[in-house]
Formats: sequence, structure tokens, C-alpha cells
Amino acid sequence: MIKLVAIDLDGTLLNEEKKISEENKQALAKAKEQGVKIVLCTGRPLAAMAHYLQELGLVDEGDFSITFNGSLVQKNDTGEIIEKKVMEVADIHRLYKLAQQLELPLDVLSDNVVLQLPSAPKKQSLYNVLNKLLQFQPASLSDITDQFVLNKAVIAYPQEELDPKIKEIPASFHEKYEIIKTRSMLLEFMPKGVTKAYGISLLAKDLGLEKEEIMAIGDEENDLPMIEYAGLGVAMANAVPFVKEAANYVTASNEENGVAEAIKKFVLE
Repeated sequence: MIKLVAIDLDGTLLNEEKKISEENKQALAKAKEQGVKIVLCTGRPLAAMAHYLQELGLVDEGDFSITFNGSLVQKNDTGEIIEKKVMEVADIHRLYKLAQQLELPLDVLSDNVVLQLPSAPKKQSLYNVLNKLLQFQPASLSDITDQFVLNKAVIAYPQEELDPKIKEIPASFHEKYEIIKTRSMLLEFMPKGVTKAYGISLLAKDLGLEKEEIMAIGDEENDLPMIEYAGLGVAMANAVPFVKEAANYVTASNEENGVAEAIKKFVLE
């Protein structure tokens, strides 16, 4: 019996207009009424998804979200962090040097604030285009101290230049960090071991749930770990090929209420 449903946002719960369909809302509301935990799992900070939580009625005591791709597990009603694994200042220094070598702009997320570093002064980060709800501020490397909660670092740049640069990243960085493309123009760096599956596993332990009682729904590379971890992994019809291959079930696309289809098929009585 499924007791927790972990759901990605972009390309999964959200359609191409970044909206939640009425059918998806109704299916999730019915699942919550039956006592099923509905947990949004995203690379975003909580502040950048608060309007979706309100829309879905997931702001009560006992509602949780997995944010920053598994780095934080948070209570939706208070924002309290109950589990976390974040970066250190030394990590940002190391990634800054890498970004300089790649000649790409580096942004560092600290909760809902984005610190924009001058690793490639002549190139403009596109992260503010992808996440308009966050606060952006220019920063120097010396501004980064352990007073900040350093959730992750990102490079947001046009795909045609970003993709070839990814191939230049030394193997030592892949050994030390989770390096994942979460959108066509977005590359993310997380502490090693931090994935959406990691965040879900921590929450499951806190709630006393087994992975067989968890369903995960997603579409992108960063959703693969949670789809492989969950007892029931569901890929969207619009998912990248290797995510579909790993899934137990392929539902309809994000334009065709795929989340609602999976909820009705596997969760609702």
C-alpha cells in the first residue's frame, strides 16, 4: 500500500505553462484525504514553491517537502529544516575555480538568496530567468562564509555552450559532488550522496515508512535516483529515455495529467 507519493515539479506536476491542472489537484487532494503523504521534491528552495503548496493545500502540520534536490527536508507549515546536508565554504572555492576554467558564471544558493559570483565576468547567468521568485545579489568569493547555509551551486547558461563544457569537468569533481543537469540550460552541483532519493529516505525514516510504501514520479535526470529508490517508480511520458527505462510504470505526459493518472491507478481506493 502506497503511503507517500514523492512528486517532481517541472515537467511532471507542472505543465509547460508552469501550472497544475485541475485534474492533478483533485487527485492529490483525494490522496491526502486518504492519509497519503504528498511530498513535492524539487531543486527549488521552499520559498520558490510556496505558491504551489498553498494551491495544493499542502501547508498543514505534517506536510513536508524535499528541497534543493534532497539537500533539505522541511516542514511546509513552518519551513523548519528537519534534515539537511549542505556544502562548505571550501566547496564553493573549489567550484569557483572550476567555473573560471570553464569560463562560465557560477551562482550559489543560500536558502532563497542567490549569490552571483564573477567567475566569468563577461557572461551573464540565466538563473534569474529560470527562477524569478528568488532574490539575486552580486557577491565576491570573500563574501562566502560559514554564516551562510550553502545549499548548492549552479551554472545556468545556454545549452549549446554548456553541454560541451560539461565534458571538460575533471573526474575528480564527479567523485566529490553530485553533478546533474536538471534542465537543458541548468547544471547543478550538490554534496556527494545528496539526491532526491537521499532526502526521501531521510523523511521515510522519520515517518517510519519502508520504500515499498513509496511512489515517486518524475521526468528528468535528477529524478532517476528517487524513481530507482521507491517501491514504485513512475516516469512521465515526456521523461528522458533512461528514466522511462528505470521506471516500473510510464504514465501520461505532464500535458495530459500524468500525475493524476498514476495516483488514480496506484493510490486511490
